[in-house]
Amino acid sequence: MEQLLWLYAQPYDPLHPVVCFDERPCFLIGEAVEPLPLQAGQVAKEHYAYTKHGSCALLAAVEPLTGKRLAAVYPRRTQKEYALFCQAMGARWPEAKTIRLVQDNLNTHNASAFYQYLPAEEAFALAQKFEFVYTSKSASWLNMIEIEFSAIARQCLN
Repeated sequence: MEQLLWLYAQPYDPLHPVVCFDERPCFLIGEAVEPLPLQAGQVAKEHYAYTKHGSCALLAAVEPLTGKRLAAVYPRRTQKEYALFCQAMGARWPEAKTIRLVQDNLNTHNASAFYQYLPAEEAFALAQKFEFVYTSKSASWLNMIEIEFSAIARQCLN
């Protein structure tokens, strides 16, 4: 935890940005019963029943000191999606020599995913571009992307 707090306290360095990453499952649900139309002075009324339309995974990253963001939605959350998203992060921060990536300790969050889904030369270059910083098991709330997910959930995913 101390390493993460130390990292957050460092001044901005465009060659070594601190980027916070995580994924969030999203359940695609719809109305089973049409909501009642709004009437003046009345609160909206919705039925508790819903229909399931599957799920997806929102992968997102934020650079807290600049507000630069990247997000993508995938049908699943596997090593392949992780590798593709890390590749997109490398393209989003092209000027960076090393991206210090804050993330949780999920088994898919490591450079081995790059070698499974990318050509060896690309995988090696991508692995060299990232410095992985893992949150402690009980301290994933320190990952600043969780603030972004909270805002998205409250404003967009209701």
